[in-house]
Amino acid sequence: MSGKSKAVPLWVAGCMSGTSLDGVDVALLRTDGVEIFEFGDTGFRPYSTAEQEMFRAELGTWRASEALTELIETAHAEALSKLDGFELIGFHGQTLAHAPDEGRTYQAGDGAVLAEVTGVPVVWDFRTADVEMGGQGAPLAPFYHHALSRFIGAQGPVAFLNLGGVGNLTWVDPVLSDPAAKGALLAFDTGPANAPVNDLMRARRGETFDAGGALASEGQPDMEIVAKGLEHPYFYKMPPKSLDRNDFHGVLKAVEALPDADAAATLTAFSAASVARAMEHCPSPPEALYVTGGGRHNATLMAMIAAGVDCPVMPVEEVGLDGDMLEAQAFAYLAVRVLRGLPTSAPTTTGVRAAIGGGRVSRPDGQA
Repeated sequence: MSGKSKAVPLWVAGCMSGTSLDGVDVALLRTDGVEIFEFGDTGFRPYSTAEQEMFRAELGTWRASEALTELIETAHAEALSKLDGFELIGFHGQTLAHAPDEGRTYQAGDGAVLAEVTGVPVVWDFRTADVEMGGQGAPLAPFYHHALSRFIGAQGPVAFLNLGGVGNLTWVDPVLSDPAAKGALLAFDTGPANAPVNDLMRARRGETFDAGGALASEGQPDMEIVAKGLEHPYFYKMPPKSLDRNDFHGVLKAVEALPDADAAATLTAFSAASVARAMEHCPSPPEALYVTGGGRHNATLMAMIAAGVDCPVMPVEEVGLDGDMLEAQAFAYLAVRVLRGLPTSAPTTTGVRAAIGGGRVSRPDGQA
């Protein structure tokens, strides 16, 4: 598929509930699945502490309870009710388990239910087809990152770093118009981002995250623990590659004896070191590293990343984008690609055997 647009743009509502388990992001995007034409309104439906505990109790399971499934669908419907004028929904669901090497991934939540509740067609189950074709099923935002690089007018290679529960990196060559073309993209999970620090803060302080990296800034990282963490087999795999949120629980165990601030500093340093290691895989040095996701608000983490890489590091807001909603926008973009039969992943983004379009489309009863 070339970069030429051949379809009427749609207003799409993208939904994302990520590994940080903080809530549901929703964002409107006007797109034809190739170009980005306009950004629209956004919304957020937070998960309460009790709801987050429900998720944590079922992480790693391959079938969600009825109560959790209902929570996911209700929360998404509530988030979508804050937006108007969308003709299609991209619904990611909530990842509870992800084991691509076993050929399976599981995002809880039924798009057909959401279509009935909202009365709008829903594209969902984005990852399964990729995994069944030998791919990692993640990350899926790279095709959107490619469109963004062209939208912001990048003239040479750039990279996008999403710092959610897990970190993922996309290297983009915007000169190539087709995101599925060889050399246009390279994408993979870098390692843990916010998840270990969030889990530490919850366990030790009863807080959901280290706001601004304040606690980590007071501590001294144990670089021996960081170095040992980097010996994990994951870092020796060539990309594309992906992680489950809980793959690095060993690093959490390693900081158990450290004071709170030192433990937070060590986990933050480990996340930053994971990014530095990941940047070594870029086909050519990017002109800039644009950071999205909640981790960009962590000044300590951002400073550690900047110290470890050889290009400017900045939040995506510096080029006019919304780092809180970029993932939700990505699933709006991908939803239109699914509707049009366009690829949503490729060998250089997920390791899938050939460029493939994932996703299922569910329409409300009575709609063609």
